[in-house]
Formats: sequence, structure tokens, C-alpha cells
Amino acid sequence: MSRLQRTDGLTDEQTELIKLVRRFVEEQILPVATELEHRDEYPTEIVEGMKEMGIFGLMIPEEYGGLGESLLTYALVVEEIARGWMSVSGIINTHFIVAYMLLQHGTEEQKQRYLPRMATGEVRGAFSMSEPGLGSDVAAITSKAVAGEGEGVDQQWSVNAQKMWLTNGGSANLVAVLVKTDLGESDSPYKNMTTFLVDKEAGFGQTAQGVTVPGKIDKMGYKGVDTTELILENHETTSAQILGGVPGKGFYQMMDGVEVGRVNVAARACGVARRAFELGITYAQQRETFGKPIAQHQAIQFRLADMATKVEAGHQMMVKAARIKDAGQRNDLEAGMAKYLAAEFCADVVEQSFRIHGGYGYSKEYEIERLYREAPMLLIGEGTAEIQKMIIGRRLLEEYALKR
Repeated sequence: MSRLQRTDGLTDEQTELIKLVRRFVEEQILPVATELEHRDEYPTEIVEGMKEMGIFGLMIPEEYGGLGESLLTYALVVEEIARGWMSVSGIINTHFIVAYMLLQHGTEEQKQRYLPRMATGEVRGAFSMSEPGLGSDVAAITSKAVAGEGEGVDQQWSVNAQKMWLTNGGSANLVAVLVKTDLGESDSPYKNMTTFLVDKEAGFGQTAQGVTVPGKIDKMGYKGVDTTELILENHETTSAQILGGVPGKGFYQMMDGVEVGRVNVAARACGVARRAFELGITYAQQRETFGKPIAQHQAIQFRLADMATKVEAGHQMMVKAARIKDAGQRNDLEAGMAKYLAAEFCADVVEQSFRIHGGYGYSKEYEIERLYREAPMLLIGEGTAEIQKMIIGRRLLEEYALKR
């Protein structure tokens, strides 16, 4: 176990689970990650291995067939998986967010229908807020569901949407989609949004009635995992597929999911940063210049010291955010801080490791080249640095408001 990123106060069960995942990463992910990433190939065998380990049901309660673990345990598992290959951690992140939203906001019928199959990985989730013309400005979405005949759970809806940046868009068979449902009951855009649960087949093309997944988006990094658009054209559904059964609550449901997703992204950043540090400090002891390993040059030692400090700091902030959420407390401040800090530190640590590798860092034969293309995604995933600063700033003003 590395001296860095140790977590105090874990139970024996948590420790053993993380050891099991670490061994899985060493044996099943690291040996093939770069090859699969260069081919942009979906890691089918790795996903099957995670199914067998119960990773897809890690935070789903035992009553629904899951392992019932905490957010902290999940985050530490994600950290280990991201150390092996960040794309794999992305496959379970969006699945986890949908499961969490179902658990927190779904009706009992929805929980019974989806969660047991999500725990085994038979049903895999994706969620969708962004659109081609917007990212962080969720209130400006144009996707819309129009109410039709019927009432109660049988009320009909017709959904039209063009969505963007769905992780697992092709491989998922359940998508939580945020759309407008203007029922005239409020002027606030945030109270006129609804989350619909859309069932579809895995794959591309038309995957359900009125549901089309055009194909994979070609990306600079974060390959292997399928990132897609989603088009809904007169998709017919009912109120039974509204998350929680009541329209108008979608924005708050999505933000709740994104909040825990930010802890997940922080964990992924911690895993990538640790791997970059490991690669850098190993190479620095092997590569020689001027008759000695470059690790003995003061300039390289300064880099290693800076990298290690950032690896450790990001991890501890992420652990704090997870523990606050597990305690049932509001953690948007800490989650925003953790995501912002860990992602920025990750990008810096990866670049410093890249610099230590010199010209070889630019070669696809070296793993750091892959990490150098993967780290930027963490700067924008689940909200950019600027969005995190807005969240942090507003919460600080709440906490430190002047007493008048």
C-alpha cells in the first residue's frame, strides 16, 4: 500500500474490499488499459469482472440486492479503479448516479423494478442534462415533455429532446432524462423540470420507440467508454416513468445526483493523480543524466515533492466530503471544494509527470501519454472549475453571513 492516500478509520470489511479492487486493477485493468484506450474499445471483460465483484451494486441497499456500502467506500473503490483506467470508473459513475437518484427520489415501484437489476449490472444507467447549445446552464434546456390524456400514473406524455454528452449512452439500457414540463403552476424554470426514466436497448441507432442514439462522439481522451448524443422524437411514455411519480421536481433530483457525482469525480481525479505520481517517481529513478538518476537532481525532487503533496491533499478533501454526506449532512460546499481541488491538482500532477518523462512522455508507448489526455475531462466533468467556485462562494456567503 502506498504511503500516500491512506484513509484512517476504515473497517476491516472496507479495507479488504479495497484490497480486492486494487488487486483487480493490477491484474485485470492496468495490463490492458492503454491498448484498449488506443483502440477506443469498450472494456467488456473488465465490466464483466466488476459485475461479478458486485461493484455495480456497491451502494444499493441489501434489500434491493446490493452491498449497501457507504459513499466513502464507493469513492475509495472509484479511486482505485481510476488509477487503473479512468474510463472504467466513468462506466460505473453514471450508473451509480442513476441508482442513487432512484434510491433517494424514486417511488417504491420504481425501486423494486430497477434497483435489483442495477445491482447485478443487468440494467446499467446513464443520465442526461446537457444539450448541444448549453452545458452548465441547466435552466436553459429546450427539451420538453407535453402532457396528454389520462390521469395519475397512466397520464400520457410525449417527449422531444436532443441531449448531449451521455456517458454510457450506448451501453446503458436506462436513462434518466431531464426535460421541461411547463404545467403553468410556477414561473420558476427550476420548478418546471421533470426527470423521466427512459427504457431502451443497449446499442446505437433506434433503441426504443422514439429513442435514437446516433453513435459515439470521438474524443481526445476518455476513450473506451461510450459518450453519445440522445435524441427523443415523440417518445411516448406515462407518469409511471416520472422519477418519484410527480412532475416538477426534476431539477432538484438531478442536482442531488450531481452532488454525489462530484465526490465521484474527485475520487477519479485522485486515482489518476496517484498513478501519474507513481509513473513519474519510478521513471525519475530509472532515467539517468549527467551520470546519475534524474531523481537525484534537485529540480526533479522539487517536482516530486509538489506532486506528492497535491496527491495527498486531494485525497483528504475527497474523503472529508464523502464522510459528511454519509453522516446525512449537506455537503455541497465540501463536494464542490473536493471536485475543484482534486481535478486541478490532478491536471497539474499529470503535467509534471509528463515533464519528468521528457520526450518519452509524448510517445504512445508510455502510459503517461494516455493520462495526459484523460486528465482534462476531470476539469469539466460534473461542472467546470468556475461552476464549483460559484457553488463554493455562495455557500460561504450563507455560512458567514453578517448578523444584522
